[in-house]
Amino acid sequence: MILSSQDKSFDLSVPIIVIGAGACGICAALTAKENGVESILLERDETPSGSSALSTCLIPAAGTKLQREEGVEDSIDQFAADLIAKAKEQNDPEMARWVAEASGSTVDWLVETVGLPLTLVKGFKYPGHSVFRMHGSPNRTGSELMGVLTDTIARENLDIAAPAPVTDLFADESGHVHGVRITRPDGAIEDIGCQALILACNGYGGNLEMVEQHIPEMADALYFGHVGNQGDAVLWGEALGAATADLGSYQGHGAVTHPHGTLIFWGVLTEGGIQVNLEGNRFSNEVRGYSEQAVDVINQPDHVVWEIWDHGGHELGLAFQDYREGLEVGAIREARTIDEVAEKSGMPPAALTSTFESVEACIRGEAEDAWGRNWQGVELLQPPYYFAKVTGALFHTQGGLVVNEHARVLREDGTLLPNVFAGGGAARGLSGPSRWGYLSGNGLLTATVLGRIAGREAAKLIAAK
Repeated sequence: MILSSQDKSFDLSVPIIVIGAGACGICAALTAKENGVESILLERDETPSGSSALSTCLIPAAGTKLQREEGVEDSIDQFAADLIAKAKEQNDPEMARWVAEASGSTVDWLVETVGLPLTLVKGFKYPGHSVFRMHGSPNRTGSELMGVLTDTIARENLDIAAPAPVTDLFADESGHVHGVRITRPDGAIEDIGCQALILACNGYGGNLEMVEQHIPEMADALYFGHVGNQGDAVLWGEALGAATADLGSYQGHGAVTHPHGTLIFWGVLTEGGIQVNLEGNRFSNEVRGYSEQAVDVINQPDHVVWEIWDHGGHELGLAFQDYREGLEVGAIREARTIDEVAEKSGMPPAALTSTFESVEACIRGEAEDAWGRNWQGVELLQPPYYFAKVTGALFHTQGGLVVNEHARVLREDGTLLPNVFAGGGAARGLSGPSRWGYLSGNGLLTATVLGRIAGREAAKLIAAK
């Protein structure tokens, strides 16, 4: 809640408070320090993790040194166009432009200054990306990302308090935030003053009441995000008079193994894989994007489907730790024939064979795909086949506080809150109003880019005083 700052004194005051020590918050704190201003990171958990730790550490960016080294031609205009097209022109085109513009330098900074071991992901393009621009860590895991970032906290001597969940903000009538209240797990209360506040505490995916209100189609879905994502930033912002947008937007995923809870690499579908329901029938265009696929999967009988791919997809998947874990726990199975897939999965063999024949006809150009999938350049799946039972899940929300190109939080009338910044899941993203606008990597894109911008601009604000 918002508490009055009138006549309030603080035992401790710092220039900048950053709420949340995920990728966004740490990037903000590091950048503020580079600009000569100290901050303190306030983290809910004992060890920084959040949505960043649950990610696959894939960050899209245009014009990076890694792209140039690989001979990949990309541009800010092209990246922005892809972001806008994926959201069906229903996101903020100016935001798409300035995020795309800052993306390349952000990834270069993460590699060269922070020491994040990123490489350009090649071999396939994620849905909606027109060129190779996804940058990933060696095992494609958020734990690698957070490991490097938390090491950087220690190396750069950034101040961090954890566990230190923020329960309240102190603000005056103008919306100027003067400090925060921390309520420790043992009940101890601490009040810390600040000159600027950066909200980097993600969205509301862990708040069922807010999920039911804004994205009711995912209320009964598996939540595959961080439980600490309770919508605090949105609720505080609204109480301060901030504008919000696209609160119905989120990243879903249509391929979380059931009941094992491992993630299937989406490239197995773009390389020719298919999804079929328990009756052995396809039910959608599987390659539109993993976010929009989540609802289609959930809407199938028993909220599960079978995903089937072959050795080509399997070889690509082995680069991802989540995929390897699926193999280790038995979520991913193998078969030599279509009939064996049917036998091991319990699907009707005649229906599954018919589905494969229909796909083959589409690949040969003899039929149009009933779901609008483009099969050009795709080869029919060949044995051995790999398959897994999967369900749809909610990963994180994409709507939030409206910010400008300086990561400053805006009011409904477009004016600025005096000293509040936001990034990552706390801010409005680039995915438009719904699930279908999520372009692969949008989450870490806005976390890292807006974190960098917020840290720099908060430092400038304080230096100008």
